[in-house]
Amino acid sequence: MPTLLFLKLGGSLITDKATPRTLRGDVLTRLMGEITAAQADGAFQLVLGHGSGSFGHIEGKRYGTRDGVHSREDWRGFAEVQAAAALLNRHVIDAARAAGLPVFNCPPSASAVCRDGRIESLALEPITHALAHGLVPVVQGDVAVDRVRGGTIVSTEDVFGYLAPRLKPARLLLAGRDPGVLTRWPDGDLVPEIVDGTAVNAGAAQATDVTGGMVAKIFETLNMVRAVPGLTALIFSGDVPGQVAAALRGEPVPGTRLRQANQLLG
Repeated sequence: MPTLLFLKLGGSLITDKATPRTLRGDVLTRLMGEITAAQADGAFQLVLGHGSGSFGHIEGKRYGTRDGVHSREDWRGFAEVQAAAALLNRHVIDAARAAGLPVFNCPPSASAVCRDGRIESLALEPITHALAHGLVPVVQGDVAVDRVRGGTIVSTEDVFGYLAPRLKPARLLLAGRDPGVLTRWPDGDLVPEIVDGTAVNAGAAQATDVTGGMVAKIFETLNMVRAVPGLTALIFSGDVPGQVAAALRGEPVPGTRLRQANQLLG
């Protein structure tokens, strides 16, 4: 049975996070070509995720959606955040299809239910059926209803965190613009490895990120590494042509590796 991989294309990679609703279209086209080429031999199955970047985080911050949705204005903001995230998702789906990647869209807002910011349930069958029939399920950072907060925002890492112990991927790949986790953004040293249980010192995130920035992503990733025996993760740059394809194929790629304390990397 083919190995299952999770790949996230970060919002900072496929959009200009400093400018509202600005797509890095050439980068997105290249990335989809790399994914299609890497998957051509059928050696792995893939769940593809993407962040919202300048299509969701700015609206999310404006309305405070992650912290809760209660008033009529809050709920209108909730819908605006979903619409912005869906706009970027449409670009991602179109670019994937143009590259020949057989994607199947699974937006979290259609099925996720949270409790105080954590996903409590999310529809698995559409994802497992898509994988079983050779399709690539696509998930994203999105809004979700919440039993405590009314509504909230879930990151791609939140969605992967729910899926990982249920689907048990072998590797988790997080592609952004930076070369990995830096001791200080933007000119710090690359942290080559983070072992579960050790202190994390990550630099500040580049731009607005309502899902918590790099430190939150590190802890979400370590939670997945902890929950799935044998899972390794890599935070790396997708801005370097060829690195996403290489990472998917299991070839050496510079970045920050995350693992359990008793786990040796291959």
